[in-house]
Amino acid sequence: MYPDIVLRAAAFLFPFILLAGTIRIEVKDPSGAAIEASGKLTGPVSVSFQIDTSGVYTASLPEGKYRLEIERQGFLTQVLDLEMPSDGTIARVITLALRANAYRVDVIAATPLPGSDLALNQIPSPVQIASQADLEKSAALDLADFMNRRLNGVQINEMQSNPFQPDVNYRGYTASPLLGTPEGISVYVDGVRQNQPFGDVVSWDLIPRNAIETVELMPGSDPLFGLNTLGGALSVQTRSGLTSPGLAARAIYGSSGRKGIEAEYGGAKKGIDYFFAANALHESGWRFDSPSDVRQAFVRLGWRGLAFTTTYAYNTLSGNGLQDYRLLARNDSSVYTIPDTTGNRSPSFNLTGSHAFNSTLTLSGNAWFRNIRTEGVNGNANTNALMGNIYQPTAAEQAALLAGGYAAFPLAGAGPGNTPFPKWPCLAEVLLGSPDSSCDAITIYSKEVQNDYGVSGQIVKRSGANRFLAGAAFDRGSVGFNQNTQYGYLNPDRSITGVAAFDEAARVALHGSTPNGSLFASDTLTLGSQWSVTLSGRFNRTTIDNADRINPIAGPGSLDGNYAFQRFNPSAGVTYNPSKFLTAFVNFAQSSRAPTSIELGCADPANPCSLPNAMASDPPLKQVVASTWEAGVRGSLEHGIRWTLDGFRAINHDDILFLASAQLGTGYFQNFGKTEREGLQASVDAHLGRFTVGTDYTFLNATYQVATVLADGVAIRPGDRIPLIPKQSGKAYVDVQATRKLLLNAGFVANSSSFARGNEGNAYQPDGVTSFGPGVTPGYAVFNAQAHYDLTSRWQLGIEADNLFNRNYYTAAQLAATAFTPQGTVLANPNAPPPNVTFFSPGAPRRAWVELRFKW
Repeated sequence: MYPDIVLRAAAFLFPFILLAGTIRIEVKDPSGAAIEASGKLTGPVSVSFQIDTSGVYTASLPEGKYRLEIERQGFLTQVLDLEMPSDGTIARVITLALRANAYRVDVIAATPLPGSDLALNQIPSPVQIASQADLEKSAALDLADFMNRRLNGVQINEMQSNPFQPDVNYRGYTASPLLGTPEGISVYVDGVRQNQPFGDVVSWDLIPRNAIETVELMPGSDPLFGLNTLGGALSVQTRSGLTSPGLAARAIYGSSGRKGIEAEYGGAKKGIDYFFAANALHESGWRFDSPSDVRQAFVRLGWRGLAFTTTYAYNTLSGNGLQDYRLLARNDSSVYTIPDTTGNRSPSFNLTGSHAFNSTLTLSGNAWFRNIRTEGVNGNANTNALMGNIYQPTAAEQAALLAGGYAAFPLAGAGPGNTPFPKWPCLAEVLLGSPDSSCDAITIYSKEVQNDYGVSGQIVKRSGANRFLAGAAFDRGSVGFNQNTQYGYLNPDRSITGVAAFDEAARVALHGSTPNGSLFASDTLTLGSQWSVTLSGRFNRTTIDNADRINPIAGPGSLDGNYAFQRFNPSAGVTYNPSKFLTAFVNFAQSSRAPTSIELGCADPANPCSLPNAMASDPPLKQVVASTWEAGVRGSLEHGIRWTLDGFRAINHDDILFLASAQLGTGYFQNFGKTEREGLQASVDAHLGRFTVGTDYTFLNATYQVATVLADGVAIRPGDRIPLIPKQSGKAYVDVQATRKLLLNAGFVANSSSFARGNEGNAYQPDGVTSFGPGVTPGYAVFNAQAHYDLTSRWQLGIEADNLFNRNYYTAAQLAATAFTPQGTVLANPNAPPPNVTFFSPGAPRRAWVELRFKW
């Protein structure tokens, strides 16, 4: 079925193939020295590219007429018309002239598909763009790390303490790999939505860093990016042999046992362009028992407007997550319980392309298929046992142990003082058939198999000052989710010894399917030389069909259910350009997201779910609708200075929140009548000779807007702040080309304090008896630095240091019952519930790596 879809799409969209020639471009400054620059070729095929310090760019292009643009901050943009022969070579040497106040034209894709480009001065929002060169200079580990270091308004919560599993937050909305995190950001790679069918989660470890060409972060509730675009959309385009010719490799070694290797190769020949990338990384992790292995591969083949890409990932990630703050004070690398591992296996395939019928009409589209297999093993404390007798076996339990062949158990006197890690009542109750009140640990085994396929297409018509776009998309996701919970007991090293008993009430076997269809359109009208007006809209219809494989009869206790959600979301924006160096804009946009299978199966506060989720039949949830107002100004000054100032206000109706329960790692989803996120963003970037500098600041007030009392008795008042969202965040960086061979980088990321999950009412006060810890995440600032030196024209040596000043900091917090004393022994008391404490997600200490790069 899937190959047939791909072939039909290819036959319909891409019928034209042409012969190719070769172009060689050499860029110099007025002194004759080679310089870096950005370029764009527009013609039978459109290509954007970066020229490195060699000043040379080569590519194979189909025959035809092209317009070439070469630009660099501080220089006049050069524009040339070229005619590419079918079998020959064009060579051009371009000398850029200095300009006191150079003007740069950025082109932004208004949808995830190619062909929808608008000039930046027509975009009524503060969109952010970055290139592969920006990723390399930042020394970021992956895409999520780069956004945290360089993009305004982005900050991360390291809930899993694994660098490949962060929660990426933007303006108080999240794209996370963790089930149980309501998702509010849509993510696309080459037009394929990365939010997965089961939970809308985003697995950042499935996106290879060295396959990324450009990154665009669109703010607000832009409906053109479809479901989940409540607070923003991230659109990634991958590299090709046209934009990244040549061979490159990189090896890294250093702290946390990190060692990795990357390789890439690209080029073009006889009209076919190709690009291959692969990488492998292993690290032991900086916390106890936290190894990870990441293996990724990417292939792209292109042939005049048609591109086929495939990505494969085979990753095993350990994320030991939150820890009792008292135990972190004793050992900041300690863990609460182990294991906590996630295995992701994912092949994906995508066919994309565009065809220009003439200079005014362009058709583009794609067809894709993804398979994602995720297996998790999550050990945790069983708080159900912490009010039971888990130390000394009773007479009945002693008899059961004797009958079962055990002889070493205590006959009397076992207690917290002499039995810090008890096990005998657990073993006895396994024989008697009721271990839930005596086994102090559980291990959750989960498995998801997801398939996601679809097609999308759009047509763009340009007529004078008007640009009209219309398109449609259809995708279907399916998921099989199975989960089992095994009882066990805790060991001194926080590992869990499993016993021959399972919690049958927590067993899950669910099949879900989610067909999605949408129609969208946008029209941009340019009025004179100063005004642009854009009207857009998208109609979405989502169907969720859940089938319970354990209890297939609909009703109480069954996950069976059919749900349908549909909505039309509009947007309208205006830009005003009194000069080519200044743009003012205002925009209103709406978007929505439907509840996912995981949320619909975990919405009962009386039956909180563990994560991964043990689900039960629950009240239905409503879809979330977000409305965002945006207004601001941006501009450029002399010496390549660019700045933006923007204010925004986003209101969510029927927001879906995950509310924590007393047991760590459990909670439930609930609609909340109204939430608000409003704030101010400012940024300044500049290229000043040998220096490239940037600084960003975000003020964000994310609050609840209606009064309510949660199931656990927490009262929320209008104006209370939403947990895990800092009110202020900022970052700054500087890149210094100290010499022709030496590049230095430094930067910092800072966030103010935020409330812990579980402190939704912002009123938590520890009493030192039943509750401990601050209930907030303290503010922090972390500094990073790098240096890279060109040994030769092809070899480069580098050193990177993260958390340069070895700051102890935490990126997230949660209030939950603890299973341990401050000394780290098991805590159980039949006469009192376990105390609530603040759990922190600790940030990594100072770590450093050396790397060696090769480029041909």
